[in-house]
Amino acid sequence: MYLIFAGVFIAALLISFFLTPLVIKIAAAKGFVDRPNERKMHKVPIPYGGGIAMFIAFIASASLGFAVMWIYRSEASMREILLFTAFCAGSFLAFVIGLIDDIISMPAKVKLLCQIVAVSIVMAFGVSVTFVTNPFGEGLIYFPVFVTIPLTIFWIVGIMNAVNLLDGLDGLLGGVSVISALVFFIVSCMKGQILVACMMAAIAGSALGFLKYNFNPAKIFMGDTGSLFLGMVFAIASVVGGLKTTTTVAFLIPFLIMGFPIIDTAWAIIRRASSRQPIFKPDKGHIHHRLLGLGLTQKQAVCIIYAINLCLGLIAIAICYFTV
Repeated sequence: MYLIFAGVFIAALLISFFLTPLVIKIAAAKGFVDRPNERKMHKVPIPYGGGIAMFIAFIASASLGFAVMWIYRSEASMREILLFTAFCAGSFLAFVIGLIDDIISMPAKVKLLCQIVAVSIVMAFGVSVTFVTNPFGEGLIYFPVFVTIPLTIFWIVGIMNAVNLLDGLDGLLGGVSVISALVFFIVSCMKGQILVACMMAAIAGSALGFLKYNFNPAKIFMGDTGSLFLGMVFAIASVVGGLKTTTTVAFLIPFLIMGFPIIDTAWAIIRRASSRQPIFKPDKGHIHHRLLGLGLTQKQAVCIIYAINLCLGLIAIAICYFTV
């Protein structure tokens, strides 16, 4: 099985690595670029479209991996087929929403509504937070439908936007995605969740192949096309493989793996609410902006965040190791 995962990772890496330069040329020729302004860090127009290369790499490699696993095991349960469909459908819908937003810049409320619709479709394939472990004692806490639906929407939409907001420096989200996907992969393997492990191998390879061109100085940006699709896949993985666990302490695992985006977004909401600013209004108060304000370069700030993200991931792996 690990050979299949390795093949998925390598396939995603190669597709993303060789497809991204082509996307750069096409995006530059068509004027599909992110132009600088007072809020952005870059000084010259940078092509959008990295998310297109990553998405194609993810779908192609994940589909290949799922097909090979099916053949290898001679069967695939209906649950696995539904969850794989959820990953594909969810990532595609998030990809389309992000692509439209990159092209025409949708109003925040319209964008949020589209995300809620996308999550509702994903839930139709069985992705929902139906129970969690009791953090204060033994047993499980089951939710009624009227709690499950809004809770699942809140979690998935929240993770999508947390990941989206993190895309503020060259290579930041790409590198964090590689680290988070690898941690998710290890945890999934430890828990025997092979479908989630396959999806995470595809994400890690796709993001790593793109990172070659996105690390400072960036030659291309992933845009919302990439950040929303990444957020959707991570959110589904956390619901399928992280939140639904029978071990109390393991409930913390998805929060740790996605810890930095969650902390950064929570701080942004508190900061904007306290200053009576619209929650969705962009600003330069994120943690990575604060690091730059201390005099660090983009590369230094990004590497510090990588280290924080990795430490949180290692804690998640340790918790999984001692509780599974």
